[in-house]
Amino acid sequence: MREVFEEAEEVGEEFDIGPLANALLSDAPPTGRELAAGSVGTPQLALFCSSVAVHRALCATGLVPDQVLGVSFGEIAALTAAGVFEVPEGARIACLLARQLARCAGGMTLVGAGEAGTEALLRRTGSPALALACVNSPEETIVSGPLPDLRALEETAAGQGVPAARLRLPFSSHHPSLTGPADAFAAAIGRLAPRPARIPVHSAVHGGPYGPQDDLHRGLADCLVRPFRLPPVLRRITTAGHALFFEAGTGQALTRSIQQTLPPDAAYAHAPLADPAFPWPRPGAPADRRPDTALAALWSTDDDHTHATAR
Repeated sequence: MREVFEEAEEVGEEFDIGPLANALLSDAPPTGRELAAGSVGTPQLALFCSSVAVHRALCATGLVPDQVLGVSFGEIAALTAAGVFEVPEGARIACLLARQLARCAGGMTLVGAGEAGTEALLRRTGSPALALACVNSPEETIVSGPLPDLRALEETAAGQGVPAARLRLPFSSHHPSLTGPADAFAAAIGRLAPRPARIPVHSAVHGGPYGPQDDLHRGLADCLVRPFRLPPVLRRITTAGHALFFEAGTGQALTRSIQQTLPPDAAYAHAPLADPAFPWPRPGAPADRRPDTALAALWSTDDDHTHATAR
């Protein structure tokens, strides 16, 4: 963890973000709310570095992924894990994205219903300003849009007995109205030249693996304006055999989505950073089991359910 944060430290200073390693590794690390009170980009830099650090730690113990999956903000860490960007470049992308997110007014609401149920809820709410942003699993989605319209959606959901909860995010995302911030973000990261990926990188927003002809800058920017549907991506990844997932985000949102989407005989998912009892093997020791397909998925935070690393 300290190694990755130190590699990103100079970039953080450029964005007026002080060193984070000592605080995050202390006995009393800052909360998400405290990080959000810092300079713009502080939470995003912390989440990006944490995901890459967990990925790197898993690799150091022999759990080297065959593939990586990026979900929304987690695409930055996924591409970095695959060698497309170096840590300082990924850190810069995360901070530049944070600047654009500050322009994305609105919010996001988690809905305890599948895609069809949420679409019906949107029709009942009757607000054209709302958009289905994310399909996390057959049982869970996210809606994005202006705050008053989200309140109307939540009231409609309550009347229908559908669980709905506002996410602790001061911005909207995955919304078609955000073309301005998306274009500005793509232009800002355009000078960072991507390298060939060492392993396949799957994108939940792209709907599958990136190819050599794909514009990765636009792919990252698309996370602001396009929705993602995670279930078909997970099913496509696991068609070749059993997959072992290790989530490298700070929570376990992706792990829950996998468990809600795939049968146990198709995939096993674990969130090591969220589990204090996770049995980290000794460096250099062989992994206990080698699945037919090993996958690393990168998510960002449990709060927004839109972003993850796993294996």
